[in-house]
Amino acid sequence: MATNVIMPALGIAQDTGKILHWLKAEGQTVTQGEPLLEIETDKAAVELETPASGTLANVTAHEGDEIPVSQVIAVILAPGESPSVPTPALATARSAPTPAASPASATPVATRMAQEHSLDLRLVKPQGGRIEKADVLAYLESHKPAPAGRIAASPKARRLAAERGLDLATIKGSGPDGAIQAADVLAVDKKPALPVAVVAKPSELPVSTVWRIMVERITQCWTTVPHFYLLREVNASGLIAWRDKANNRSETKITFTDLLTRIVAAALAKHRRVNAMWSEGKIYLNEHIHVGLAVAVEQGLVVPVIHDADKLNVAEIAVRRQDLAARAQAGKLRPDDITGGTFTLSNLGMYGVDAFNAIVNPPQAAILAVGRIAERVVPVNGQPGVQPMMTLSLSCDHRVVDGARGAQFLQTVAEWVEEPLALL
Repeated sequence: MATNVIMPALGIAQDTGKILHWLKAEGQTVTQGEPLLEIETDKAAVELETPASGTLANVTAHEGDEIPVSQVIAVILAPGESPSVPTPALATARSAPTPAASPASATPVATRMAQEHSLDLRLVKPQGGRIEKADVLAYLESHKPAPAGRIAASPKARRLAAERGLDLATIKGSGPDGAIQAADVLAVDKKPALPVAVVAKPSELPVSTVWRIMVERITQCWTTVPHFYLLREVNASGLIAWRDKANNRSETKITFTDLLTRIVAAALAKHRRVNAMWSEGKIYLNEHIHVGLAVAVEQGLVVPVIHDADKLNVAEIAVRRQDLAARAQAGKLRPDDITGGTFTLSNLGMYGVDAFNAIVNPPQAAILAVGRIAERVVPVNGQPGVQPMMTLSLSCDHRVVDGARGAQFLQTVAEWVEEPLALL
């Protein structure tokens, strides 16, 4: 029996996924569990595993295609099965040119504006991942009929012409109905009246898929989530001693991140409101505790997840963390590796950072930022003393967590950092 290959949903807000690269060709024999293709979602670029062993057939999605989640993109045929003929609808879709965008990728406001102006959204080219209000306004402005006696030109073309002292009447337009575009103005060869200094053009860096996804997500998080921050300085003597003892008993190297993951998971079990999420105007308590770890890779930032972290000991957390970090660096993360996170931990202490405020990763309610351990002069039994200190910063989504709840959670984390035996 044939097995469908579908576009997975890696997040609640995900509507589509993009095909980056097929790792197997149609008609090729595949084995269950091996990488089949690379896809891009709103979270990251990941490898999708083959759901069954057999022959890859009926591939209906190609590299660069934007596919709705849960849509079948191929099938895996069992031995002896024959590929079916694509339906007329699929055949038509594959032969037709891909539009610049589809109404399904537009925001509700953009869709409503397009309907009011009888505008086909496929004609609008979005600046980001989907069509927004600004994209529709820009299209309408650039295609607005020029008044009688007025030269048709885009707003940017008019601004460029004014800056260069050019008369629009002398420029031939290449846009609809002869409208002058910005490129038409830039193409005009007009020498400056006075010599000007030659300024070297800044070099342009290529933007990786992971970096672009990170930019889009961080921009959305920062502009839509009402943040507040709680900071706490803690004595890390107990944490250091715990790590030393754990490394003496474990074959796997234990890091401060492993210990903090264990502490955070236990604290989330005690403060369930922090292990919550905001979705569609409502608060939902997560049943499981899945801690995401912010990992910096060459292409950007990814957040693989340690699932059911509250049920693991430190050594088990360390093994999973090492595996996830290695596959993140190699670009081999699987969809399951980056889904389901209920809280995020971001540790920059290894880079010498004293403290920082992290951005909440929706729909999660909070993220803990950890700075380096540094010796500082602090009161010890009423006298000044030098102690290893560390700063914790909790960023919260105020729609889910208020100041008191966030402070109680951070208090628990701080107590267990300073006195790990109370947790153990």
